[in-house]
Amino acid sequence: MSVTVSNIIHAINKLDKNIHYNYIDNTTTTKIIIDEVRQPEGPIYIKRYDPNKGKGTIEAIRTSISSQMLLRIANAVSENYPINIDRILGASYNTRSALEALLAYTPEFYYCYPGRIQKTSTGSKVVSGHKHLLYRPDNPHAQGVIVEAKTDFVISEIPTAEAVYDAIEIPVFPNSPELDIDIQRRHAQIQIALLFIGVQLGSSIWVAQNDRGIQYRGSKLCEIEGVINDLKKVQQIQAYHDAQRAASYIDVIWFRNSRFMPAVFEIEHTTGVVRGLSRMMEFKSKIPPIDTRWVIVGEESLRSKVIELANQNQYKDMNTRFMSYGAVEELFSLCQRRRIKGINDDFLDCFMEYCVVNG
Repeated sequence: MSVTVSNIIHAINKLDKNIHYNYIDNTTTTKIIIDEVRQPEGPIYIKRYDPNKGKGTIEAIRTSISSQMLLRIANAVSENYPINIDRILGASYNTRSALEALLAYTPEFYYCYPGRIQKTSTGSKVVSGHKHLLYRPDNPHAQGVIVEAKTDFVISEIPTAEAVYDAIEIPVFPNSPELDIDIQRRHAQIQIALLFIGVQLGSSIWVAQNDRGIQYRGSKLCEIEGVINDLKKVQQIQAYHDAQRAASYIDVIWFRNSRFMPAVFEIEHTTGVVRGLSRMMEFKSKIPPIDTRWVIVGEESLRSKVIELANQNQYKDMNTRFMSYGAVEELFSLCQRRRIKGINDDFLDCFMEYCVVNG
């Protein structure tokens, strides 16, 4: 059973708002108050105060648990699989322990202490581990209490995966719009990641006409093996000249064999979501019906905007998906470290989120 942001919001909203909640760690004396829960996608607003420091509810400071934070947790949760909130969120959010506690008060989440494999000079041993949350929807506990789950789980910790990029050279074109160089470089990095992921998963790749001169590993993108140089030679759209024209400036398209088009990607920043959706919609209108993924790629902070726009009537038929930069780089890192093969395109769906409500 998958967990969504809406599931988390709904569960926390059902908790009693008149109770001041404790943290899981009983040495922490700070209290948590649920101040406001915005449905269906967040954020959650809480207040915190420490009675041991002479503070009360009047001095309690209101702060938020953001939708982006909730999304990262939702994407990490699997049934009967322990997750470490600190490891998922790192130092990014100062309300992570409060969210961990509130989740533990909901019926389907327990806390636990899996064993941890520790390396020694002669091998390894299992030692007491760190606090984790455990999602058990088939065995809920009472609401409003926290319950420890005794488990036999043992965690073997691995280093955080990193996506590594070589130097990128971005050409300067006369009369082109002036964009911040950091935005251009970030756009190029994600474009390159999608290029190499697609090639490794068996696709031929179209890169937007205006980005083909980007230099990577000593070659222009259009010179990299697996990149398509002429849309007129792509059998899926060979007979559709308007489709070729509409596709020419789409950031990345994956084609496979002579029949399939696994995904169409537009990489967008805050001001570009409408443009990206419109560009994909134009391309969709010029080709026969085809089973593909229409994907907006962006920072996690863009997610809510993409969902809002993707549900507008003019775009709804695309059944748009959102893929965060983090998800792209997680998959890119996996491709860099392992030669992935023998999987089908459904594997991609693990890294994307459907945006359209009721399809």
